[in-house]
Amino acid sequence: MTPSPASPVQTAAPTRTRQPPPRPPRPRRGRRLRGWFAATWFLVPALLVFVLFVLIPIVIALYTSFFRWGGFGWPDDFVGLGNFRDLFADPLFRGDLWRGLVLVVLSVVVQLPIALGTAVLLNQRMRGRAVYRAIFFAPYILSEVIAGVLFGMIFLPGSGLADALIEDVPLVGGLAGKWFSDPGTALPTLFAVMTWKYFGFHMMIYLAGLQGVPKEVLEAAEIDGAGPWERFRHVTLPLLAPTIRISVFLSVIGAIQMFDLVWVTTGGGPTHSTETMAVSMFQFGFQRYQMGYASAISVAMFAISLVFSLLYQRFALRRDLQGAMTSAGGAR
Repeated sequence: MTPSPASPVQTAAPTRTRQPPPRPPRPRRGRRLRGWFAATWFLVPALLVFVLFVLIPIVIALYTSFFRWGGFGWPDDFVGLGNFRDLFADPLFRGDLWRGLVLVVLSVVVQLPIALGTAVLLNQRMRGRAVYRAIFFAPYILSEVIAGVLFGMIFLPGSGLADALIEDVPLVGGLAGKWFSDPGTALPTLFAVMTWKYFGFHMMIYLAGLQGVPKEVLEAAEIDGAGPWERFRHVTLPLLAPTIRISVFLSVIGAIQMFDLVWVTTGGGPTHSTETMAVSMFQFGFQRYQMGYASAISVAMFAISLVFSLLYQRFALRRDLQGAMTSAGGAR
């Protein structure tokens, strides 16, 4: 037999379909339960501390604020909103609100720019900058009691170090002997002590933020001809904005709740010129034994702090929180 000629039409080879990769096995129910129990076990201590030392005191303060109570026994003289009506009708409390606002504004306008300028300076390459950082941060390590006693001795009328330094200086010699003893100078002097005590903390926050600024961006701006101020204004400051917003938040909350430094340094005097809401709360609660009225002050402080925190988070920290959530979601 002769072989038949090859057919001009060739059959196509069969194509292989790519199989999808096998799915990873789903975690078993027991493994998920163990993970849930482990997370709960680690959360319970923190939640217990939060409930015992935060939620329960808030509830107790809110409850006792509706009573005229001296702090002994169980409160039974219910006055409703009487304590709050007396509180906002009291000119001393309105003065506390005003002084708290002054401290907040001064902290944001004066204290934080000083801390930022110092951080920018100490972020440069210079000899001994680690020593300078430690020196500027050291006041924050000291307790408020030590700082209050120290500056009480420095500004002691007649024999303090401050009077000895400026008594012969023409422009500021008139401040000698006043400082904490004159109602007109007591609050600015107290703010100077607050700045000395706390600006190192904000300086370290800004230093941490400055070290997160990419050097490549600064070098690119320098190549484009931007000077030091232009690089700071258009590059460093916008990238440092989230850090600045956190620093402002901590500064405002700290000024609203300021107590220990004020109490040790001036006790709220002279003539209530340095008194804050926290100082008034302590005086009414533990010196005059009007615990119901003091509880009303504490509730007012809590309400002011809470409202500010919610508004600040809503309008100032919203972009930072959204960016953090986006980064966390993309990293999964």
